[in-house]
Amino acid sequence: MTQTADQPAQTTSKVDSEQHKADQRIERERSEAGERAERKQAQRERGDDAAPRCLVFGASGYIGSHLVPRLLDEGIAVRASSRSRAVLEARGWEGVECIAADALDPASLDQALAGIEIAYYLVHSMAAGKDFGRLDLEAAANFAAAAEQAGVKRIVYLGGLVPDDAESEHIVSRRDTGEVLRRGSVPVTELRAGIIVGPGSAAFEVMRDLVYHLPVMITPRWVQSKSPPLALDNLLMYLVRLPQIEAAESRIFDAGGPETLTYREMMRILAEVGGHRPPLIIPVPVLSPRLSAYWLRFITAVPTNIARALIGGLKHDFSADDAELKRLVPQQLLGFREAVEAVFTAERESAPVVARWIEGAFAVRQQRIDYAYYAKRAGGSAQTSAPPSAVWEVVSRIGGDDGWYYMNGLWQLRDLLDRLAGGPGGQHGRRHPTDLRVGDRIGSWSVIGLVPERRLSLAFGMRAPGAGMLEFDLEPRADGGTKLSITAYWHPAGVWGLAYWFSFQPVHQFIFSGTARAICQRAETLGDSKSRTKSVD
Repeated sequence: MTQTADQPAQTTSKVDSEQHKADQRIERERSEAGERAERKQAQRERGDDAAPRCLVFGASGYIGSHLVPRLLDEGIAVRASSRSRAVLEARGWEGVECIAADALDPASLDQALAGIEIAYYLVHSMAAGKDFGRLDLEAAANFAAAAEQAGVKRIVYLGGLVPDDAESEHIVSRRDTGEVLRRGSVPVTELRAGIIVGPGSAAFEVMRDLVYHLPVMITPRWVQSKSPPLALDNLLMYLVRLPQIEAAESRIFDAGGPETLTYREMMRILAEVGGHRPPLIIPVPVLSPRLSAYWLRFITAVPTNIARALIGGLKHDFSADDAELKRLVPQQLLGFREAVEAVFTAERESAPVVARWIEGAFAVRQQRIDYAYYAKRAGGSAQTSAPPSAVWEVVSRIGGDDGWYYMNGLWQLRDLLDRLAGGPGGQHGRRHPTDLRVGDRIGSWSVIGLVPERRLSLAFGMRAPGAGMLEFDLEPRADGGTKLSITAYWHPAGVWGLAYWFSFQPVHQFIFSGTARAICQRAETLGDSKSRTKSVD
């Protein structure tokens, strides 16, 4: 009787408590937004906008691409650097100075570091394969020397948690990179983090792919290893605040979330938050992390070299001694479930339409959290003396009376297979034989973006387990010619999505290269024809 009578009061109290917490969060967010606006205004008054003093080196990577907009929100002028300036400019960061530089090319570092006070070092070479450890140390040595010469006041390096018995190349390389950076005269603040819970984090995406691709997993014992996963937002707060704290200079900090979980527990929570049945996980002692890494390319879309490097270190238990860090940068740390919910919420609130392929874009993945974040890709390219205008004229006619210019029989066969599977096949023609607009259909493809004489982006419209895109990129050459690249991107849905990709992979390489060559040849013929016409006139 007493319990029944008290229940409504307890429920009301809980609701009031949750409402109070929500009100506090809203008030805090308003306050932070006001502070950012004040910092931006003060910066404009000082005339600082034209002189970035903060460099994000590795800005095209996972952490860098999230850190840049966070720094901008804080009113901090940013210079962003990666090996490709075009990739950075495609991000659309307003007011950011973009520059190409490579830590393995010392000559390229001077311009990137000129006038910089704080330099974030966020690069690693895991994608390079088995030689990445040596490349990491060489890059760090080059950067430390260039930073010293440029008069940089502090380097902020994001490393990884290091267990006492560390032996995997990935963990050792991240640790040693920090040591090499510290050999220079520029003070280094190193932040060591474990698994980052955010869209695009390699470790998180490996788990996402495993959870949503396999109903049953026969796994190594590493699923029982423990780690303190850290939410992306919490990590970014640490990275933004630490350079502003004098006591953080020349120090190493561990960063972890509020709970330590096994990978098995994390995958169960990941499935539950996504409304998916947790997979049946069967640990097998004979499967070592090294052995299991070899079949990852068939299970996950995360780049194979990166996934293998990460898996190699999963046999360790990780812990974070983060008391001092939490004292210097107090914030509310998200638990793993909250962090995963934040990931899915951020994805669902992202732009519903994109004009070109962007790694992990939710719109490209058809608004499906269970579609792989990273894409499998294949492509081909060719070069021609014809100008971009002539190449574009040929590209913009694709799928019309002349078909796809190369191996039309294979394109028609694929359309037939799609119709037999219940898809639209090639029943859609073209609205106009030469003119293209966003929203047009070209066979089973739809135009989602175009920049005349520069790029055509097509979304895949056939019935298949995943989401795909096909892009034609035209790059002007210095001699007036053009380099044409054709790239297919595929975000697989589960093992069937991966099986679909691998079944067509043998065809992709030569069909895209052949198509690029055929388009370039037609562009040259078109140019010659126009030249002859002008001569006759």
